Amino acid sequence: MTLQLYDHLLRFQLFQGLSRGELQQMAGTTKFGFRKEHSGVTVLRQGDKCQELLFLISGTLQLTTRSDDGSYRLVEQLAAPWLLQPEVLFGAAPRYGCTCVTSSACHFITLQKDEVLRLSTHFLIIRLNLLNMLSTIAQKRGRQPWRQPAATLSQRFVRFVIDHAVYPAGSKTLHILMTRLADCLCDSRLNVSRMLNRLQDDGQVELHRGRIIIPSLEKIVT
Repeated sequence: MTLQLYDHLLRFQLFQGLSRGELQQMAGTTKFGFRKEHSGVTVLRQGDKCQELLFLISGTLQLTTRSDDGSYRLVEQLAAPWLLQPEVLFGAAPRYGCTCVTSSACHFITLQKDEVLRLSTHFLIIRLNLLNMLSTIAQKRGRQPWRQPAATLSQRFVRFVIDHAVYPAGSKTLHILMTRLADCLCDSRLNVSRMLNRLQDDGQVELHRGRIIIPSLEKIVT
């Protein structure tokens, strides 16, 4: 294993805590895949079966998540290092929840499902890291219905975007009609329009026909 690959792996939670010797031992028996894609390539589609872990080690991705009825979608940008949806590798519905397209040249390390199972059997630290990672995702989602209700319409809007995002910060683009958004926020179209225009006047969103651009989700003050 080269020093460069060693450094790449240690950027991801799954391999943190492993010594150089353990990584060298793992490299001798593990089938890592390597993938390079140009900008504009669809890496995976929402609904595709997940059969491997996909580690983004360089470049940026555009992730698009669609509602079940297809009435709206959220587009966001993610940069390396990033592990794509490890929670869908196992379970009753092992399928990706978003479509992923490269927005620059990207490099990936891949690890097949059977290799993940073998590594988690032979390396206690990998087994613990995997369990901690999946448990954290499950616990965060399990607490969502029990949070304090949003006090204002703008807070409900921000929470709506956060709850539908893969990463709750950074640039987001919500493709949705105003009437559909009003239904989702349980308010009138007029009130939702006024709220969004106030956010636009404050420079926190950009409004377009059927599209709301949020330059920096974490910076919206509600």
